[in-house]
Amino acid sequence: MSPLLRLLASFIALMMAMGIGRFALTPQLPHLIGEGQVDLTAAGLIAAANYLGYFCGALDAMFARQPKQVRARLLGGLWLCVLLTLASFWAQGFWPHLLLRFGTGVASAWVLVMITALSQPLALAAGRPRLGALVFAGPGLGIMLTGLLALGSNLLGQGSANLWLLYGLVALLMLLVILPILPQASKNLSPAAQDSRGNEQSVGRLGLVYGLYGVGYIIPATFLSQMASARFQGQWQADLFWPGFGLAAALGVALVSLRRHTPHSTRQWLMATLWLQAAGVFACLLDSGLGLVLGVLLCGTPFLACMQLVMQRSRELAPQSAQRNAGLLTACFAAGQLSGPLLAALSSHFSASLQLALVTAGSGLLISGGLLWQPRPATQRCPAVS
Repeated sequence: MSPLLRLLASFIALMMAMGIGRFALTPQLPHLIGEGQVDLTAAGLIAAANYLGYFCGALDAMFARQPKQVRARLLGGLWLCVLLTLASFWAQGFWPHLLLRFGTGVASAWVLVMITALSQPLALAAGRPRLGALVFAGPGLGIMLTGLLALGSNLLGQGSANLWLLYGLVALLMLLVILPILPQASKNLSPAAQDSRGNEQSVGRLGLVYGLYGVGYIIPATFLSQMASARFQGQWQADLFWPGFGLAAALGVALVSLRRHTPHSTRQWLMATLWLQAAGVFACLLDSGLGLVLGVLLCGTPFLACMQLVMQRSRELAPQSAQRNAGLLTACFAAGQLSGPLLAALSSHFSASLQLALVTAGSGLLISGGLLWQPRPATQRCPAVS
């Protein structure tokens, strides 16, 4: 089968598993809070359960070394995303939503790690590395899709239950389309030894960078719809911010995939995306719609591009351990994400707002970019003018 079809299936798999299975909670939060099922503090804990599941799924994915294990997690993750989203139709209150979001977190991590491990070598073997990079735009278009479905549902006066059902049916349709053309694992994927201790240390630092990124981006990514709903008092314009975030994320991946690729440029672009997102998080502190617009543009555009660049940097540092490091980095990312909603819950509990959480998130992004800073060697600096 054509590698291009398998890459398209990978794109749609991430679009469904991440955009619907993982991030459908964001446009649902205004509904769940407005319907009295949860308050803002409880919403933060439900989001934290989702990211705890994501952490557990990423850790488990590191040990999928045989083709059958990879295939089982990929298919299991995709089907769980569909079934648990459909089951959310009947969920009422804090605990059912918390347990269902934990399950979708596990499932979406399985899909992300397995699709990353399968699609990127496939793209390289086909001589289409840029198409492999564009696979990471899938979650962005998935987010845009969930946002547009939420907008249409809200205009029709539908509640959270019917929107969960709509999300689940769309996810089922997408899964049935891609099942025959998903990429296959054709060889043993057990990790090889790292090339050197220097590379191990560099991957470890990259894990710290990715963990801080998880802390930083997750506050706006989780609560953007709720912040927009609060500032626009539930008007339909509030529903435009989440699909705008997804569209910006997809465009960011396309932009980064066109760059001239060198290991040095990957690090520089990654540093720039982190600092750009920090500016977007701080912009959300502005008490105006303009602050949210800036948040969408400055957080959304580099959101998935940063994920793509981290995985690319990992392959540059240790090409023979790509799958293991993808799982390790995803676990670091999930650990950072997990602390984000907990921080939001504490911020909401003690100050009745997300201001403290946003300041901490933006600071984490500044630090993560700083960890990538490397001064140019003296031989590369311009000589002083006498």
